[in-house]
Amino acid sequence: MSRKIGLNSLGIILALIWIFPVYWMVNTAFLPESKARSSTPTFVPFGGDFSAFGRVLGDKFFSSMKLSLSITLIVVAVALVFAFLSALAVSRFRFAGRKGFILLILVVQMIPAEALFISQYKMLQGWGLLNSIAGLSLVYIAAVLPFTVWMLRGFVDGIPQELEQAAMIDGCSRTKAFFKITFPLLAPGLVASGVYAFLQAWNEFTLATVVMSPSNPTLPLWLRGLAVQSNKAVDWPGVMAGAVLVAVPVIVFFMFVQGRMTSGLVSGAVKG
Repeated sequence: MSRKIGLNSLGIILALIWIFPVYWMVNTAFLPESKARSSTPTFVPFGGDFSAFGRVLGDKFFSSMKLSLSITLIVVAVALVFAFLSALAVSRFRFAGRKGFILLILVVQMIPAEALFISQYKMLQGWGLLNSIAGLSLVYIAAVLPFTVWMLRGFVDGIPQELEQAAMIDGCSRTKAFFKITFPLLAPGLVASGVYAFLQAWNEFTLATVVMSPSNPTLPLWLRGLAVQSNKAVDWPGVMAGAVLVAVPVIVFFMFVQGRMTSGLVSGAVKG
């Protein structure tokens, strides 16, 4: 009993440590600027208001939100389609170069993203895709696709081929057997992989800095702009309010898919 109480207490302490930065961000967003700059911390925003949100909400925020949302949806959709087909190919079929393809996926993940910035910039410049949704989506897809393929491969491997074979014996074609039997079982894996792609595209900062212009920022670049303003003190309540606004879509998305995501991650860890 004492061991269980000790472990539960440790879990609660770790959870509080983890959630405190999030609480501090929300707390500061509601504080007056004078209190936010004070050397004496204010842990509860008594007398706070929504003025910081009013200062940061404007045309720039909504245009950045639209840009980030468009890019993220494109990345998630395209990455899942290609990753799904690739994972299915390497898991269900034996073909020349299969092992080399799997090894290539691992090698690509080992390359630091910063090492590719110059070549990616020159490539997009040559194609006329700098400062565009298509250009940034392209490099994001290339960044998330290797891990997404590897992740989905684990889920496909975890589903016995005998299920499809049994359906084919009952008269289904191979395609029909796959979509009626196997595909529904892959839903947790698709959700978990989609969440990974969503978070990578939504939060990515460095590639967006290289590809996009300051006048056309994604949400992370817009948030950086709130904190870095020449000849002006940092509006910390405004920065924290902006951070809350950037985090809200992720929280809402996670609330919708967290059930599927949890089962998907557990299944991938066991079967991959």
